[in-house]
Amino acid sequence: MNNEYKPKKTNPIAGAIGIILAVIWLVIAIVPFIFMILNSFKDKFEMLVKGIFQLPETLNWANYQEVLTGNFFHYLLNSLVVLAVSLVILLFISACAAYPLARFKFKLNAAIYSLIVACMSIPMHITLIPVFKMTQSMGLYDSIWSLIGPYVAFAVPISVFILTAFMKGIPVEIEESASIDGCSRYRMFFAMILPLSTPGLSTLAIYNGVTMWNEFSFAYTLTQSSNARTLPLAVWDFQGQYAMNTPMIMAVLTLTVLPMIILYVVLQDKLVKGMTAGAVKG
Repeated sequence: MNNEYKPKKTNPIAGAIGIILAVIWLVIAIVPFIFMILNSFKDKFEMLVKGIFQLPETLNWANYQEVLTGNFFHYLLNSLVVLAVSLVILLFISACAAYPLARFKFKLNAAIYSLIVACMSIPMHITLIPVFKMTQSMGLYDSIWSLIGPYVAFAVPISVFILTAFMKGIPVEIEESASIDGCSRYRMFFAMILPLSTPGLSTLAIYNGVTMWNEFSFAYTLTQSSNARTLPLAVWDFQGQYAMNTPMIMAVLTLTVLPMIILYVVLQDKLVKGMTAGAVKG
């Protein structure tokens, strides 16, 4: 008897529709980026005189030079500090909360999990005034440290939700074997569960990192001076300073999104692995 596996034939019409939709999505995603790159190399009035998608007559690097000689690197450093500290705190808190929800059985397990999931529906903007007053009373207003608390708080619900589902997919037998050998819960968590949860933690770091990097509302509300501004506010600052110089604004936007593009290109395999790691239990 021939039990050779034969791959299922795909419907050519469905494949063609998928390709067409992928091409349409590619065009939608890449056209704004091409528009931004092209116009960042143009002179101040070149984009107004000629078409917006026309190639620049010369590569005008003066826009990038002027941006880089300003406060851009200071804004970049602020964003990196806020992002790094926020992600470390977020991932640690989320892992510590997700582990008992995924493994321990107690009466309030479902209630606590449901409450955390419900917090995902809270709109961020309705908390701006309470957070602003709280930040002032704590003496953190107009500093980059005022952004870490809101960034972590609003990212915790979805992070715990994803990590709880991910940790449920880790085989219980691993912990049972370690428990027989006398391994404590704390050591089990730090030496076994956290390393096994690396794909999920990497996915959360990339997902939340992009959100924190581009966040504007809290950064604009909780900071005032240029010393505490992050990159999204740098874009706002250049927009006010060069209201008619659109190519300069395009140069700022290009430099702002460049770190996230590089990060995604380098870590895209980890993102895919993290999204699919919990699909099949070992």
